[in-house]
Amino acid sequence: MSSNRKRILRTLVAALAVACALSVCAKVNEKPFVVPELTSWSGAEGMTSLSGRVVVKNNAMKEVAKALAADYEQMFGKALTVTGGKARRGDIVIGKIKDASLGDEGYRMNIGSTIAIDAVTAKGAYWATRTLLQMAEQNAQHQLPCGAIVDVPQYALRGFMMDCGRKFIPMNYLRNLVKVMAYYKMNTLQIHLNDNGFRQFFDGDWMKTQAAFRLESESFPGLAARDGHYTKQEFIDLQILAEQCCVEIIPEIDTPAHVLAFTQYRPSLGSKEYGMDHFDLFNDEVYQFMDTLFREYLEGDKPVFRGKKVHIGTDEYSNAKQEVVEKFRFYTDHYIRYVESFGKQAVLWGSLTHANGTTEVKSDNVMMDCWYNGYADPRKMKELGYQLVSIPDGLVYIVPAAGYYYDYLNCKYLYNQWTPAVIGGEHFEENDPSIEGGMFAVWNDHVGNGITVKDIHHRVFPAMQTLAVKCWTGKNTSLAWDDFDRLRLTLSEAPGVNELGRLGAKGETVIAKDVLTPGEKLDAEEIGYNYAVSFVIEGEKEDAGTELLRSDHAVVYLADPKSGKLAFEREGYLNTFEYKIEKGKKASITIMGDNRGTQLWIDGKLKENLGAKPLYVMREQDRAHYQVEGNKTAEPIVYDPKSKINYQRTLVFPLRQAGDFKSRITDFKVVVQ
Repeated sequence: MSSNRKRILRTLVAALAVACALSVCAKVNEKPFVVPELTSWSGAEGMTSLSGRVVVKNNAMKEVAKALAADYEQMFGKALTVTGGKARRGDIVIGKIKDASLGDEGYRMNIGSTIAIDAVTAKGAYWATRTLLQMAEQNAQHQLPCGAIVDVPQYALRGFMMDCGRKFIPMNYLRNLVKVMAYYKMNTLQIHLNDNGFRQFFDGDWMKTQAAFRLESESFPGLAARDGHYTKQEFIDLQILAEQCCVEIIPEIDTPAHVLAFTQYRPSLGSKEYGMDHFDLFNDEVYQFMDTLFREYLEGDKPVFRGKKVHIGTDEYSNAKQEVVEKFRFYTDHYIRYVESFGKQAVLWGSLTHANGTTEVKSDNVMMDCWYNGYADPRKMKELGYQLVSIPDGLVYIVPAAGYYYDYLNCKYLYNQWTPAVIGGEHFEENDPSIEGGMFAVWNDHVGNGITVKDIHHRVFPAMQTLAVKCWTGKNTSLAWDDFDRLRLTLSEAPGVNELGRLGAKGETVIAKDVLTPGEKLDAEEIGYNYAVSFVIEGEKEDAGTELLRSDHAVVYLADPKSGKLAFEREGYLNTFEYKIEKGKKASITIMGDNRGTQLWIDGKLKENLGAKPLYVMREQDRAHYQVEGNKTAEPIVYDPKSKINYQRTLVFPLRQAGDFKSRITDFKVVVQ
């Protein structure tokens, strides 16, 4: 062999060695963290920077591209251009393919020189864009890790139910809730439109007991609750938004129990035997009333209830007498078929084990929320042919601050142990075709307990992220709970949504002002739990009602409207500190808040801790008046000392605008704790 050939060979061997070394050292991207976890990931090397263009390969995907562009700009302040034509490096390319393995909601995403998204439906492509946004927000340059994704949900229904009957949930929150659900690929929101409080908290009088139906009715003027309801157009607009976000709204009118809102409106409908929160099922007027009410929202080319499903309730009616059981079964069957007559699929609460009888109740193409196996044995319901939704009360019911069920879900247990295949004590095979999916729920049982929408959301959000994983990815999760729980907090709630009021990292001073000027606007709406707001005040005589700061959700008073003391108000609840700003006196004030209460510190010493307060009101003169004038619906009267309401005094601190105060306020700081 010539020396020249030897040199060439040595050079080739060396080059091969270097190449091998580089291939060994090259880093293949690990599965990116998103919620829910991807069902399949094949990592490649490198990161891809976005060009700023979204190329649409099929007109059916154009709205998905527009939604992505709008959300990207909302999150990152940079506009994406939606276009057609040939793809360039860094373009997001959205196309439509035929692939039965993806189903209606699955998608493929290949991240390389371009970001190629392919799905069978627009819904699948939309879910892909949620994955893209979550990956982008975890990178400072909003780059994406190269690799290939095939992501298909394990369960078709992934949902949440909100009790709007016992507590009015404002429409602006429901709209944000839809966006949050969509960001985590949760596709079903059940809205519980009517319910009532517990009679023992209202002097034992049905007519005094809180009850509400939350939707405008022209058939029955005055039926909609005066303390808060939705107009038909507001409800339609919510459903339109939800459709754009690939979330289905299931409206629920709960009868023939939980009907006090209807029987207060028309007492003749109530049961004399079982109480006014039960319909008299033997009264023909009940059927005329409910037929009319359902028809109002279901008839016509553009019905108020736009979606494919309508929930008819049917939980917790008495089964004391067999003739009543048979009538309950008749009633249930009647409204299943009545809803179907308008082209809808009926959904109901499982009660047919509790109401065991011979009267036929339709099961074909009927969906059942299985919440308690004593009311509906899920295996028996499967045999009967019902499509099951797993919503076991002992695992996924939140009842804020009530002392029973969960205040916050045990998300660690759910993440490690639960999937929709677990309904109470029954364990089905994963992907059993009779199980449509899973849900969790918030029940606002304790009317007037001081819980706000902010408090509810603080409970909902970690559960939403956890249930999203368990309903989409199922049991095949790869992250340990501690890692998931840490990483989930790095994600936004949704594009443009910050209901939690998150402003910075722990220990960070997010606002600092030498002087807080009357009337000035700050750069934040509010700060959520685990904060300290401090300032030095040189007191002047303040008029009653003088505000320190306010937002859309709360106000902090330097002098509250009733007593002239330092106080805060949110959702009509006024909470007062035993402290008054004094003219000529200088003080260092700190207000600290978390999800359990609100503390006042004066000159470095704890002055007062407004935590949960049990209410035991035995006499009329001892009634608790925690609400401002004009809203009397949430003043509980508790006569049974074994029953109590845990009144909450939390505050998501308002920051948007300072009030018109006379005192001088300096060294104003807002710190995340």
